[in-house]
Amino acid sequence: MDAIHALHRALEAGRSGDELRQYFTADAVTVEHPNLIKPMGERMPLAAMLTASAKGAELLSSQKYDVHSTLRSGDTAIVRLTWTGVLRTGDQLVAHIAQFFELRDGLISSIETYDCYEPF
Repeated sequence: MDAIHALHRALEAGRSGDELRQYFTADAVTVEHPNLIKPMGERMPLAAMLTASAKGAELLSSQKYDVHSTLRSGDTAIVRLTWTGVLRTGDQLVAHIAQFFELRDGLISSIETYDCYEPF
C-alpha cells in the first residue's frame, strides 16, 4: 500500500512523467474503463502512462486524492476515493473512483480504474 499512497501524494505534489516511474514495475499497465473523459476507455503500458501523466499535469493547476477506504488481499489492493482536479482555467473536475491495484515486490504492477465523473 505504501507505493499507492506515495503515488497519490506525488501526483498531488505535481509530479508527473518519469518522476513517477519509481512506483511501478517495468511491465506495469493501467486499464481505465469508459468514462466521460475517455468514452472508449484505454489500456496503457508504463511508458504511455507516464506520458499521459505529463500531459494531464499540463492541464491541471492542482489535484487531490481523498481516500475513503482501502482493502488489501494478498497482492491486490482496492482503493475507493474522490479525486478533485482544478484545471488551469479554474474549472473543477470531480470523480468518484474505485481503483484495483496489483502489487509486486512493493511496486505497482497494474491499475484497473473505474472513474465516475460528476457532470462538467
